[in-house]
Amino acid sequence: AAVAAGARVRAAFEAAGLPVQPVDPVAVLALPGLLGGAEDSALPEAALLADFDAALAGFVDMRAAEGRALAAVVTAQVDEIESLTARAAERAGPRGEAAAERFRAGVAKLLEAAGGSVDENRLSQDLAALAMKGDVAEELDRLTAHVAAARALLAEKGPIGRKLDFLTQEFNREANTLCSKSQDTELTRAGLDLKVVIDQMREQVQNLE
Repeated sequence: AAVAAGARVRAAFEAAGLPVQPVDPVAVLALPGLLGGAEDSALPEAALLADFDAALAGFVDMRAAEGRALAAVVTAQVDEIESLTARAAERAGPRGEAAAERFRAGVAKLLEAAGGSVDENRLSQDLAALAMKGDVAEELDRLTAHVAAARALLAEKGPIGRKLDFLTQEFNREANTLCSKSQDTELTRAGLDLKVVIDQMREQVQNLE
């Protein structure tokens, strides 16, 4: 009777959308007093179910409070990622302009030294490829888009843990690329700070369903 009562209680929790760990029947039967006479056979179920509604409501309230606390932490981390992305973009602008100026000066010097014998088209292509390699605008745009996606997920109802976990991987990929392309100390520092916050966010996301 005790095992059957436990199974019914577990089914009630699952019906309420609250999965519980499997119950070991042997462990249940080993509890003191559960193997009494037939007159006590209804007591375990009655004891388990007597305060079920109140226990369920308390459990739901506790999970809701935990969810709100986690949401606040993750939201603050998303805000920090947005701030660091803006800082990186602010640094990348002047850096890109300075790099472009260096490229133009370099081209002029090479053409002058070569007396015009250099293949200008090939040289322009090589320099454009080099400039693209150091351009982080695409990574910054993706980070900005991921911030918007994270906020949209946090506003949803229902399980979002797996989606946010995937999004943190995307955040991390862009931060890694940003660091690898950076040729500037401040931009690299912003990228590393991004990675720290993203790792912290992923740790919190592991606690979400």
